[in-house]
Amino acid sequence: MSEKLEAMRLELRRGILILAVLTALRQEQYGYSLRKALQEVQIDIEEGTLYPLVRRLESYGLLNSRWSNEEGRKKRYYQTSTKGEEILEVLKSDWQQLNQSILNISEAV
Repeated sequence: MSEKLEAMRLELRRGILILAVLTALRQEQYGYSLRKALQEVQIDIEEGTLYPLVRRLESYGLLNSRWSNEEGRKKRYYQTSTKGEEILEVLKSDWQQLNQSILNISEAV
C-alpha cells in the first residue's frame, strides 16, 4: 500500500507545483532562489523536478526568461508572463473550488 500511496501523493503534488511556481515567479527569480523560496513555504522540490517544470511552463508561454551575467556567472531569471498570470488566476480559482468541494464532502461524511 505504501508504494501506491506514494504514487498518489506524487500525482497530487504535480498540479500543486505548477500553482506554486507560477505564484512564486510573480517576482523575478533564478532557479536556485526559486527553489529556496518554495522551501521557505514548506514546498520541497528537487532540481530534477523544478528545472524541467520551469522550462515546460516557459515553452507554454507562461514564463518569460532572461540571462544575466552576475559575479562572472550566468544566471537565467524567470518571471510569470501576462499569459501566465491569466492562467494562474484560472488555475487558482479551480483549485479553490476543488478544495472547497473536498471540505464540503468531508463535512458531509
